[in-house]
Amino acid sequence: MRRTLGFGLCFLMIAAGAVFVSKAAQGEIAEDQKVLRHIVLYKFKDGLPAADLQEVIDTFAALPSKIDTIVEFEHGANVSPEGKSEGLTHAFVVSFRNEAGRDAYLKHPAHLAYVDVVKNRREKVVVFDYWTTE
Repeated sequence: MRRTLGFGLCFLMIAAGAVFVSKAAQGEIAEDQKVLRHIVLYKFKDGLPAADLQEVIDTFAALPSKIDTIVEFEHGANVSPEGKSEGLTHAFVVSFRNEAGRDAYLKHPAHLAYVDVVKNRREKVVVFDYWTTE
C-alpha cells in the first residue's frame, strides 16, 4: 500500500509539473507570475583601477533604491571554469514586472547617471532581456 501511495504521489507531482510546463510553453502563465529579466554583462577595460570598478558596481547596485520599477536585482563576477565568457567579467540582473517598468528604468535619471559612470570604463557590454516565471 505504501509503495503504491508513494508511486501515486510521485506520478501526481510529475503530471502537475507537466501541466505547468505545457501551460508555460503555450504562453498561458498569468501576467502576475511573469518576470522580465534584463541581463547586463561587462568586459571592463584593461588596467581599470579597482576603485573605478567598485564605483561602477556600487552605482549599479544603488539603482533598486532609486527606481521603483525594479522588483529584483543581483550581480556578481564571473567564476565559471569553462573559459567561454569571451572576456566578460561581471553580470548584473535587473528584473521587472513588465516592459513598461523596464522602459521607465532605461530612461530614469538614476540609470542615465549610471551609464555616464560606466560608459568609458567598459570595453564590451552585452544586454539580453527575457521573460520567465517567478
